[in-house]
Amino acid sequence: MATTVLRKTVLTAAGIAATAGGIAGPAIAAHAAHADKATVVADRKSGERELDVRYEAQPNFYYCGPAAARNAISVLGKNIDVHAMAKEMGTTENGTNSINDITPVLNKETGKPYRSVEIKDRKADDKQTDKLRADIVRTVDDGRAVVANIAGTATDTDGTTHSFEGGHYISVVGYQNNGTTVTIADSANPNTASYRISVDNLADWIATRGYSTS
Repeated sequence: MATTVLRKTVLTAAGIAATAGGIAGPAIAAHAAHADKATVVADRKSGERELDVRYEAQPNFYYCGPAAARNAISVLGKNIDVHAMAKEMGTTENGTNSINDITPVLNKETGKPYRSVEIKDRKADDKQTDKLRADIVRTVDDGRAVVANIAGTATDTDGTTHSFEGGHYISVVGYQNNGTTVTIADSANPNTASYRISVDNLADWIATRGYSTS
């Protein structure tokens, strides 16, 4: 059984601001924690699959883009330094501008085709949500993760609220129930490194922004 590695990394709480690209502003303070856990790759016939993530929390408040990409790429067994990722994306203390700065890096570092998909509306419609679900299932079935740029507040399947009013980047590393529920790897807080959320809530979380997919 594969294990997910969680490194003890503290997220700084300073400097949270609203930007177009996204800076992590978690609703609760991040605390360093170690939580090795098993990640099961489920039978595709059951409508479920999860990828083995070598998780690493972001080292500061504005590295959510590079950290999300780094965690996404880790499912392929690659370990790329998050500072190198930040340099490639042009990340500054204002964050990473948009998903369009992440997609080329995923292409380069994975050697596999990624593309950016925008959800331009303030709330995702059924067609956009269905497309997101199909994109996640296809990408995860190919052994890759999706990276999403989100903003605002969303509630996961356990009833926990995740709030990033200034914007944030996350990785989508699995799905259940044929993609109606998805698994998130979130670099903002190692205490909530992984959670599940409905694809409907995720689509609305991405609304006005975008995601990188196969």
